Amino acid sequence: MIPTSPPDRDFPWWLVALVLLGGVAAWRIATDEMYLQVLDTLRRGILITVMVTLVGFAMASAMGLLLAVMSLSRALLFRQVARFYIEVVRGIPILVLLLYVAFVFAPALVAGYNRLAEEIGWATIRTRDFPLLWRAIIALAIGYSAFIAEVFRAGLQSVDPGQIEAAQALGLNRWQRFRHIVFPQAIRTILPPLGNDFVAMVKDSSLVSVLGVLDVTQLGKVTAASNFRYFETYNVVALIYLTMTVTLSLLLRRLERRLRAQGQRTDG
Repeated sequence: MIPTSPPDRDFPWWLVALVLLGGVAAWRIATDEMYLQVLDTLRRGILITVMVTLVGFAMASAMGLLLAVMSLSRALLFRQVARFYIEVVRGIPILVLLLYVAFVFAPALVAGYNRLAEEIGWATIRTRDFPLLWRAIIALAIGYSAFIAEVFRAGLQSVDPGQIEAAQALGLNRWQRFRHIVFPQAIRTILPPLGNDFVAMVKDSSLVSVLGVLDVTQLGKVTAASNFRYFETYNVVALIYLTMTVTLSLLLRRLERRLRAQGQRTDG
């Protein structure tokens, strides 16, 4: 059945229920010594999780925008290279990509650098000098860039070609057309799926724990293995991720509504 009113105008009872459950969980954590010990240990991993997500997503967005522009290029070579990259990377699970980048790509990159460094007289490095944290960030950036490229491509193609032709007739160069005409309109289409990818990366950042990166998940595994309190430990881990993802979702939804309202005023 189709609702009689838009779903985004419904009173957020789900949020009320979530806040109540969160309040109960927070009260339990604040009054239980074991929960407090677990939270004190896990909070050190929150910064790593946030860093992995923000840096990885920024890199993925930059790579994705470049790939989207290449896929819409007039040059056949650029289009084919972008499509090859997107299809290959999207077909590899993120976990496999993490392991590949960490234990195949990174050593090969170090070996290539050392070969070049020996020829020009620079100091060589060891594979262990390439931190696992940055290997994980690069892997997430590569994995998500392929999906974000499709988001950008769809958004750029949603702009009315007539407006681009009008801007071209006014004498705007390609960069000016992109900056003032194409991107401000495309962002309305891009933002919702881009926000979903950002929230998804927050959750997928937990995969970096397989490399031993001390994020929330890895610290949770270490804590549970040492105190055998799996129930309390993973309750706190789940609550931390849930708090981050729900908060981000609400902020992105509010930003989306604001952009939509600005677009309606502009169109009007």
